[in-house]
Amino acid sequence: MRLIRTQEAVGHVLCHDITQIIKGVTKDAVFRKGHVIREEDIPVLLSVGKDTLYIWEKEAGMLHENEAAEILYDLCKNDHMVPSDVKEGKIEVLAARDGLLKVDVERLRKVNALGEMMIATRHGNFPVKKGDKLAGTRVIPLVIAEEKMEEAKTLCGDTPLLELKPFAPKKVGIITTGNEVFYGRIEDTFTPVLEKKVEEYQSETMYHAILNDDHEKITNAILEAIEKGAEMVLCSGGMSVDPDDKTPLAIKNTGATVVSYGAPVLPGAMFLIAYLEKDGKQIPIMGLPGCVMYAKRTIFDLILPRVMADDPVTQADLAALGNGGLCLSCEICTFPNCGFGKGI
Repeated sequence: MRLIRTQEAVGHVLCHDITQIIKGVTKDAVFRKGHVIREEDIPVLLSVGKDTLYIWEKEAGMLHENEAAEILYDLCKNDHMVPSDVKEGKIEVLAARDGLLKVDVERLRKVNALGEMMIATRHGNFPVKKGDKLAGTRVIPLVIAEEKMEEAKTLCGDTPLLELKPFAPKKVGIITTGNEVFYGRIEDTFTPVLEKKVEEYQSETMYHAILNDDHEKITNAILEAIEKGAEMVLCSGGMSVDPDDKTPLAIKNTGATVVSYGAPVLPGAMFLIAYLEKDGKQIPIMGLPGCVMYAKRTIFDLILPRVMADDPVTQADLAALGNGGLCLSCEICTFPNCGFGKGI
């Protein structure tokens, strides 16, 4: 690119967007990259403070900011994603449908560590809606060495940095446990909470049993729910270490593989998740502590989106939740627009 006086720019091609900022009114480009400057454009350019302009002179081995931003978008894009228009060297990645966002954090850090380029994403492992912004990309200088962009492409390989997993509505079995509920001493207020949460993912409760603290009955009910078509089973209550809390034992006795009993999250430390294989599918079984019934947000709100997107939860995933795993129980809850569940 070459710098010339604005009054001498007629007929030349702009090499970058020219932005006009009027507080409270607009922040947008009055002229786009590639615009051929006309005589009537000169007063407008001077009014936005452009006494000189950079005009484009293509140089071998160098890329314009917009071209480089396209490369960064390509590193991110995956199924169910669309780009925004290129604007001021920036491209946003947008969700084309609802789903669970996954971010390859380690490779993302490596790209951003190269310098002169950036990709900023929203937190992974959280649900997004169609049209939501997933990431923004841009190159810092107006032009960048093509060799550097090739380095970013080599670093990322053929696997995109982002993934959007669509939600899969499920048939849900709910097993409500506890002598106090079974014998009618108190009202079951746990089940309505769970039904409402799964309905947010267009899922339905197709099996419900209320049982006393008999681990054999609980085991049989879980297996019966799955036999009748449940694709996810939620067991409410009986999750503490008290001798009469039998739900963890009941889940284990189904033959399911227990991923973890316990998680570094408050509320929700006594959470259990297991998977039972049936007909080649992994059926998630969750043991939910009492806090899920009364707390605004808990471990269940962090794990449910992943289960609904058929994204396997590992022990390492749960261990990583410790950083950011403390809900502050704010009087006005803004979840998921807060730090809960968003460890670095």
